[in-house]
Amino acid sequence: MTSVIEKTIRAAVTPVMGAVANYNRKRLPDPEEGHPYLTGVHAPMQSEETISAMQVTGTIPSGLDGRYMRIGPNPVTPPQAGSYHWFVGDGMAHGIRIKDGEAVWYRNRWIRSNAVSDALGEERKPGTRKPRTDTANTNIVGINGRTFAIVEAGGFPVELDDELNTIKHNPFDGTLTHAFSAHPHEDPETGEMHAICYDAPIGDKVWHVVVSPDGNVTREEPIAVKDGPSIHDCQITKNNVLVFDLPATFSMKRMLAGYAFPYDWNPDHGARVGLLPKTGSNADIIWCELDEPCYVYHPANAFETADGKTVVDVVVHESTYAQTTFGPGGSWSRFERWTIDPVSKKVDRKILHDRPQEFPRYDERLTSQPYRYAYAVSLGGEHGDFDVAGTELYKHDLESGETLTRDFGDSRHPGEFVFVPSSDAADEDEGWLIGLVIDSKNETSELTILKADDFLGEPQAVIHVPHRIPPGFHGNWVAS
Repeated sequence: MTSVIEKTIRAAVTPVMGAVANYNRKRLPDPEEGHPYLTGVHAPMQSEETISAMQVTGTIPSGLDGRYMRIGPNPVTPPQAGSYHWFVGDGMAHGIRIKDGEAVWYRNRWIRSNAVSDALGEERKPGTRKPRTDTANTNIVGINGRTFAIVEAGGFPVELDDELNTIKHNPFDGTLTHAFSAHPHEDPETGEMHAICYDAPIGDKVWHVVVSPDGNVTREEPIAVKDGPSIHDCQITKNNVLVFDLPATFSMKRMLAGYAFPYDWNPDHGARVGLLPKTGSNADIIWCELDEPCYVYHPANAFETADGKTVVDVVVHESTYAQTTFGPGGSWSRFERWTIDPVSKKVDRKILHDRPQEFPRYDERLTSQPYRYAYAVSLGGEHGDFDVAGTELYKHDLESGETLTRDFGDSRHPGEFVFVPSSDAADEDEGWLIGLVIDSKNETSELTILKADDFLGEPQAVIHVPHRIPPGFHGNWVAS
């Protein structure tokens, strides 16, 4: 527990540090060639749109009834480019409503933080916020019939209506105390969502947070760490939650220099994965060390083996935040299988596919179970910069070791694709892959629906959006 003395010191020092950071922020020079995440394909949208009667190529599956939603950063006013980081932009949600084989509507709406409401000349939205931040821009999920925009690093969820309008800032009806994550994972057996959550100003702990099927937080278990690590995602097995404690940590130097996202690469922090029992405490976690530093934004699935080990498939980055203050950065990324041994407390790494890629997804009905297929998006640009300049979508067959590559063509850039089963009883890979593809030549976008078991065939359907939807982070299908 934080002592009274420590609280007093922090209360006195924090305003001073904030003043220094604000002073230095104004002195940071703008990028000479324009900010890479504010120009080109990343240039923000300038308005909110509502579109009906969109053009459709092919036939939308009649079994799809719901909304495909995607979210990402989209500054409502031009930010100071010298300090801007891709991860901190105002959130904008995009959605396409599908019903009875038709694309009923497309909508995009800014998530109403106080700053967004002020910029748009609107009354501020109600709800409970953290004083430091109220931006939600990283994932958009359905929980118990409600829609939430979510974010990591301490920001609270924001509840949206079915048409993506902000209702209120809502820490799960007051049941969330500390922080949430952009990546909760649902346990198919219990319906509970598990997340590993951090709050940027707090460097010595993160939390295992559990959200019940009815949308209330039932557990916020503290886990001891050091250096304030940025833990973007987690994964679960039958018995455990995986905690990725890797060397991207809070940087006082970057904060005082005025950068909006004050994290840096810190190989001295070490790299380890924790196996935390789902109902255990910090004393029960088993930490397993990696031989070399690396970073994981996103795992695919994880499961336990008969001999007591844990297998998790992950997209691994050589580093992050090391080569730029504008975005993730790093020299390479690839798809690996990690086998975690709780006895030796070591992690064995095997390369599954060595091309730069991100956003791995799978049939989430199989979460915590052995599975066969994972789908990921190729990266492009320099330094594997988490850039959507790639044109390919990968389908990894984890049994045969084969990877199929679907190339969308020159200047056509896919974002994250999500797997949607054709029915509750459908086999793995029996369903559709749904995701947005940017046509950068024509400044348009397409919601592409692929048959998962005919990965290289013609799309089942393409819904044409008559403008470019900037690259975002995460998307999900939420059935009606």
